[in-house]
Amino acid sequence: MFTKKLLTILAFSLLLSGLSIDVTAQKEEKPKPRQRENVRLMTIPISIFTKEELKKNRADEFIEAGNLIVKEDKEDQEILSIRSVSSQPLALAILIQDDLSSNFNLQLKDIAEFIRTLPEGSRVMVGYIRGGTMQVRQKFTRDLDKASKSLRVVLSTNSAAPRSPYDGVISALKRFKSIPTGRQAILLISDGLDVSQGFRSSSPAQSNDLARAILRAQRSGVAVYSFYASATYTESGNTILVGNGQGSLLRLSEETGGKAFFSGRFTAISYQPFFRDLTLALNRQFALTYLSTHMDKGYHEVEVISTNPEVRIEHPKGYYYKKPKFR
Repeated sequence: MFTKKLLTILAFSLLLSGLSIDVTAQKEEKPKPRQRENVRLMTIPISIFTKEELKKNRADEFIEAGNLIVKEDKEDQEILSIRSVSSQPLALAILIQDDLSSNFNLQLKDIAEFIRTLPEGSRVMVGYIRGGTMQVRQKFTRDLDKASKSLRVVLSTNSAAPRSPYDGVISALKRFKSIPTGRQAILLISDGLDVSQGFRSSSPAQSNDLARAILRAQRSGVAVYSFYASATYTESGNTILVGNGQGSLLRLSEETGGKAFFSGRFTAISYQPFFRDLTLALNRQFALTYLSTHMDKGYHEVEVISTNPEVRIEHPKGYYYKKPKFR
């Protein structure tokens, strides 16, 4: 097995135009010749920041990230490059569960402001999830003001409750196929509860729709961020149901390279702290390219590690590989 190649991140400089990164490759010893036909390129989105940054809700000017190591199926892989993508336009689908508690409507102003402040050239889609379907209020558009104005108050009725919010996620993922490659993400505002198979099977480990949404997001390279808000079945604050919903959102976000945001068992009084944290995560996004030595089709587990214990790295927990067909 070849000797692993470590990339030392010397410093991240926060500039007016975004983030810049200096990368120095270090080799422990000269690697042995590699059979290139037995490897393939993989690029995954990662977000790098420190635990202290999250507490302060602002970015530090410099970060000593230490050495980054990529493991795929628990085996070290060779890193080729890390490049900043924070200044690139973003394709973002905002999905809102239509039976959220009526106090969610107080957040619409902050959501609209977040949309308008996205990087120039970003595309935004707005959709509402209800009854197992997704109603598209605004198709992907670069007109951020138009997208922000497509937001509407939620219905807040039992009849609008989706069988599973993850049906909407899967529907939204299909619409990214028409979008040019680049940064792609979903912001899901939901209670996260999947009742398609009843309340007893609504846990993160038992939701089939959740598992399908994670798999498809990993295949598409779309990071899913989620804001918790109480809805029809979680409005009472039932500990078990809220725990299942929040646990499902946490699993969805963590396994796709995003992040989940909660504030107790109910809808947050304000989403402004969530948006500050989300903006920080988006501003610290990078594209990491490495050589994968696993050519078998199927699911491959991914882990990105920093030698600096103060650095936190968010990334997809794996992906599904399908061998290309040759004529």
